Amino acid sequence: MPTGRREPARLPRGRRAGNSALGTARRPGLLPQGMTIAGPIGIAGLGLDATAEPAAQTAAATRLAELGYQTLWLPGGQGNNLAQISGIVRATTDLRVASGIVPVLQVPAAEVAATYAALEVDHPGRFVVGLGGAHGPKPFPALNAYLDTLDTEAPVVPASARILAALGPRMLNLARDRAAGAYPYLVTPDYVAGARALLGAGPTLAVLVPVIPLADPGAARELARASTGFFTTVPGYRANFARMGFADADITELRDAFVDGITVWGDLESIVARVAEFHAAGADQVVLGLRLPAEAAASETAAWQARLAEALLS
Repeated sequence: MPTGRREPARLPRGRRAGNSALGTARRPGLLPQGMTIAGPIGIAGLGLDATAEPAAQTAAATRLAELGYQTLWLPGGQGNNLAQISGIVRATTDLRVASGIVPVLQVPAAEVAATYAALEVDHPGRFVVGLGGAHGPKPFPALNAYLDTLDTEAPVVPASARILAALGPRMLNLARDRAAGAYPYLVTPDYVAGARALLGAGPTLAVLVPVIPLADPGAARELARASTGFFTTVPGYRANFARMGFADADITELRDAFVDGITVWGDLESIVARVAEFHAAGADQVVLGLRLPAEAAASETAAWQARLAEALLS
């Protein structure tokens, strides 16, 4: 356990990775029937710039599919990436494309439903509707109301096609009851075990983790701090860091124990072992958010995508 950590306040905890996993956990890749994410490993398309030419986006997505990745998660940030998702789904054959996530305060439910319905005609099951980003004063009612619209206004987006960005117990319950599962970010294997216990065996648990393929601890942690520091200022994330047992000083100062707990870094062997901890704790899919230094060439990113696919998907 990291130094200075408190016991979690509310989220139930499971056994640590390395011991036998929770009884409710499934072997990675055994996903609920009807759920549209696929494979034990997903990839976050952080290198797929939404402003790039469609042909370049398609080429990048096609290459990831050829490497063996079956689910591509496209981050929406605070924007609307539905057109990008639609283009990649239509231009590829089998790749499942998940919005990771559509911010519900920025993108109308009607637009999401229209995109989903259009893609279902010729590409059924290949658009996973990831929803979240309700960071206002009343995030739970906002997301709940959004789901009401998707449930009741034609064209309907069924719960089996939806996955929710969820951190705290209330949002995890919503993901269990009104979607196919949850998509947490910046969490520990202990958190995953607790989330699996709360969700139960049925819902999907896809976990996004920052992956920093640097063996030098100082360089890796420096990049981890640069990649994750902003989230310590977001109330929902900060509350979840505290629920996971991190002391306030750990979070504010981005101490080693904190960044080590919520990221994956090291050489290839270390990364593979760390990813296995998330699976053992109950994650169905570990989504790799690959991070490299700003000066790294695109070819280096591509090389690491290939190395990780070979190590984790072979």
